[in-house]
Amino acid sequence: MARLTGLPVFETARLRLTPRSIAETEACLAMDRAPGVTLHVAGPWDDPDAHRLFVERRTSGPYPAGLGYWTIRLRGQPQGFLGWVLLIPEDARGPETEIGWRLRPEYWGQGIATEAAQPILAHAFRTLRCPRLVADIMDANAGSLRVAAKLGFAPADGGSALYRRLSLAREDYVARLA
Repeated sequence: MARLTGLPVFETARLRLTPRSIAETEACLAMDRAPGVTLHVAGPWDDPDAHRLFVERRTSGPYPAGLGYWTIRLRGQPQGFLGWVLLIPEDARGPETEIGWRLRPEYWGQGIATEAAQPILAHAFRTLRCPRLVADIMDANAGSLRVAAKLGFAPADGGSALYRRLSLAREDYVARLA
Protein backbone atom coordinates (compact mmCIF):
# COMPACT_ATOMS: atom_id res chain seq x y z
CA MET A 1 0.00 0.00 0.00
CA ALA A 2 1.28 3.49 -0.84
CA ARG A 3 2.09 5.80 2.08
CA LEU A 4 0.49 9.21 2.54
CA THR A 5 0.46 11.75 5.33
CA GLY A 6 -2.87 13.00 6.63
CA LEU A 7 -6.24 12.25 5.13
CA PRO A 8 -7.56 13.97 2.03
CA VAL A 9 -10.85 15.86 1.86
CA PHE A 10 -13.35 14.57 -0.70
CA GLU A 11 -16.37 16.21 -2.31
CA THR A 12 -19.18 14.55 -4.20
CA ALA A 13 -22.30 16.00 -5.80
CA ARG A 14 -23.96 16.41 -2.38
CA LEU A 15 -21.34 15.66 0.24
CA ARG A 16 -18.09 16.83 1.76
CA LEU A 17 -15.95 14.24 3.56
CA THR A 18 -13.38 15.59 6.01
CA PRO A 19 -11.00 13.78 8.37
CA ARG A 20 -12.90 13.06 11.59
CA SER A 21 -11.58 14.84 14.67
CA ILE A 22 -11.89 14.38 18.42
CA ALA A 23 -14.06 17.53 18.40
CA GLU A 24 -16.77 15.41 16.73
CA THR A 25 -16.91 12.86 19.56
CA GLU A 26 -20.21 14.21 20.93
CA ALA A 27 -21.84 14.07 17.50
CA CYS A 28 -20.65 10.46 17.08
CA LEU A 29 -21.93 9.48 20.52
CA ALA A 30 -25.30 11.12 19.89
CA MET A 31 -25.62 9.33 16.55
CA ASP A 32 -24.76 5.98 18.14
CA ARG A 33 -27.44 6.52 20.82
CA ALA A 34 -30.18 7.16 18.24
CA PRO A 35 -32.64 4.26 17.95
CA GLY A 36 -31.45 1.57 15.57
CA VAL A 37 -28.04 3.00 14.74
CA THR A 38 -25.92 0.42 16.57
CA LEU A 39 -28.50 -2.37 16.52
CA HIS A 40 -26.46 -4.38 14.00
CA VAL A 41 -22.97 -3.48 15.23
CA ALA A 42 -21.22 -5.09 18.19
CA GLY A 43 -19.65 -2.56 20.55
CA PRO A 44 -19.64 -0.98 24.01
CA TRP A 45 -22.82 1.01 23.36
CA ASP A 46 -24.45 0.35 26.78
CA ASP A 47 -21.52 1.64 28.86
CA PRO A 48 -21.15 5.43 28.39
CA ASP A 49 -17.51 5.56 29.51
CA ALA A 50 -16.44 2.58 27.40
CA HIS A 51 -18.42 3.94 24.43
CA ARG A 52 -16.69 7.33 24.65
CA LEU A 53 -13.26 5.72 24.95
CA PHE A 54 -14.03 3.47 21.96
CA VAL A 55 -15.03 6.45 19.78
CA GLU A 56 -12.01 8.49 20.86
CA ARG A 57 -9.58 5.63 20.20
CA ARG A 58 -11.13 4.86 16.85
CA THR A 59 -10.97 8.53 15.86
CA SER A 60 -7.34 9.05 16.84
CA GLY A 61 -5.94 5.72 15.62
CA PRO A 62 -3.07 5.51 14.95
CA TYR A 63 -3.65 4.10 11.48
CA PRO A 64 -1.33 3.59 8.53
CA ALA A 65 -1.02 6.67 6.35
CA GLY A 66 -4.09 7.33 4.23
CA LEU A 67 -6.42 5.33 6.49
CA GLY A 68 -8.87 6.61 9.07
CA TYR A 69 -12.36 8.04 9.50
CA TRP A 70 -14.06 10.79 7.52
CA THR A 71 -17.00 12.86 8.73
CA ILE A 72 -19.86 13.13 6.24
CA ARG A 73 -21.47 16.55 5.78
CA LEU A 74 -23.70 18.11 3.17
CA ARG A 75 -21.71 20.42 0.90
CA GLY A 76 -22.05 23.99 2.03
CA GLN A 77 -23.06 22.99 5.57
CA PRO A 78 -19.77 22.70 7.47
CA GLN A 79 -21.46 22.34 10.86
CA GLY A 80 -23.81 19.52 9.92
CA PHE A 81 -22.89 15.96 10.94
CA LEU A 82 -24.58 13.23 8.90
CA GLY A 83 -22.31 10.38 10.01
CA TRP A 84 -18.99 8.91 9.01
CA VAL A 85 -17.24 6.56 6.61
CA LEU A 86 -14.10 4.62 7.48
CA LEU A 87 -11.17 2.97 5.78
CA ILE A 88 -9.06 1.28 8.46
CA PRO A 89 -7.23 -1.94 9.19
CA GLU A 90 -9.92 -4.54 9.90
CA ASP A 91 -11.03 -4.27 13.54
CA ALA A 92 -8.34 -1.54 13.82
CA ARG A 93 -5.65 -4.26 13.63
CA GLY A 94 -5.59 -5.73 10.10
CA PRO A 95 -4.30 -7.46 8.07
CA GLU A 96 -7.27 -6.72 5.77
CA THR A 97 -8.41 -3.16 5.05
CA GLU A 98 -12.02 -2.54 6.02
CA ILE A 99 -14.55 -0.03 4.73
CA GLY A 100 -17.60 0.92 6.76
CA TRP A 101 -20.21 3.65 7.22
CA ARG A 102 -22.65 4.90 9.79
CA LEU A 103 -25.32 7.58 9.43
CA ARG A 104 -27.80 9.38 11.61
CA PRO A 105 -31.20 7.70 11.03
CA GLU A 106 -32.77 10.72 9.37
CA TYR A 107 -30.26 10.26 6.50
CA TRP A 108 -30.91 6.55 5.90
CA GLY A 109 -32.33 5.52 2.53
CA GLN A 110 -31.13 8.60 0.64
CA GLY A 111 -28.05 7.13 -1.06
CA ILE A 112 -25.71 9.04 1.25
CA ALA A 113 -23.71 6.03 2.46
CA THR A 114 -23.20 4.86 -1.13
CA GLU A 115 -22.20 8.34 -2.28
CA ALA A 116 -19.81 8.80 0.66
CA ALA A 117 -18.17 5.42 0.11
CA GLN A 118 -17.42 6.01 -3.58
CA PRO A 119 -14.50 8.45 -3.14
CA ILE A 120 -13.19 6.28 -0.31
CA LEU A 121 -13.12 3.30 -2.69
CA ALA A 122 -11.28 5.37 -5.29
CA HIS A 123 -8.79 6.51 -2.64
CA ALA A 124 -8.26 2.92 -1.44
CA PHE A 125 -7.75 1.39 -4.86
CA ARG A 126 -6.18 4.20 -6.90
CA THR A 127 -4.12 6.10 -4.35
CA LEU A 128 -3.32 3.55 -1.66
CA ARG A 129 -3.30 0.61 -4.10
CA CYS A 130 -5.11 -1.68 -1.64
CA PRO A 131 -5.45 -5.11 -3.24
CA ARG A 132 -8.83 -5.77 -1.61
CA LEU A 133 -11.31 -4.21 0.81
CA VAL A 134 -13.63 -6.05 3.18
CA ALA A 135 -16.89 -5.11 4.84
CA ASP A 136 -18.30 -7.22 7.67
CA ILE A 137 -22.07 -6.71 7.96
CA MET A 138 -24.73 -8.49 10.02
CA ASP A 139 -27.33 -10.33 7.95
CA ALA A 140 -30.10 -8.32 9.64
CA ASN A 141 -28.56 -5.04 8.43
CA ALA A 142 -30.37 -4.96 5.10
CA GLY A 143 -29.53 -1.29 4.44
CA SER A 144 -25.77 -1.77 4.72
CA LEU A 145 -25.93 -4.98 2.69
CA ARG A 146 -27.67 -3.01 -0.11
CA VAL A 147 -25.00 -0.29 0.06
CA ALA A 148 -22.22 -2.88 -0.18
CA ALA A 149 -23.91 -4.57 -3.15
CA LYS A 150 -24.30 -1.23 -4.98
CA LEU A 151 -20.58 -0.63 -4.45
CA GLY A 152 -19.71 -4.00 -5.97
CA PHE A 153 -18.95 -6.03 -2.84
CA ALA A 154 -19.63 -9.77 -3.02
CA PRO A 155 -19.72 -12.56 -0.42
CA ALA A 156 -16.27 -13.76 0.67
CA ASP A 157 -14.72 -16.26 3.04
CA GLY A 158 -13.70 -15.12 6.49
CA GLY A 159 -16.90 -13.96 8.15
CA SER A 160 -17.77 -14.69 11.75
CA ALA A 161 -20.76 -15.90 13.72
CA LEU A 162 -21.96 -12.26 13.89
CA TYR A 163 -20.97 -10.84 10.51
CA ARG A 164 -21.18 -11.74 6.85
CA ARG A 165 -17.86 -11.04 5.11
CA LEU A 166 -18.06 -9.15 1.82
CA SER A 167 -15.11 -8.08 -0.28
CA LEU A 168 -14.17 -6.09 -3.34
CA ALA A 169 -10.86 -6.67 -5.12
CA ARG A 170 -9.03 -3.82 -6.85
CA GLU A 171 -9.27 -5.57 -10.24
CA ASP A 172 -13.05 -5.95 -9.84
CA TYR A 173 -13.35 -2.28 -8.89
CA VAL A 174 -11.37 -1.25 -11.97
CA ALA A 175 -13.43 -3.56 -14.21
CA ARG A 176 -16.67 -1.99 -12.93
CA LEU A 177 -15.42 1.43 -14.01
CA ALA A 178 -14.42 0.31 -17.53
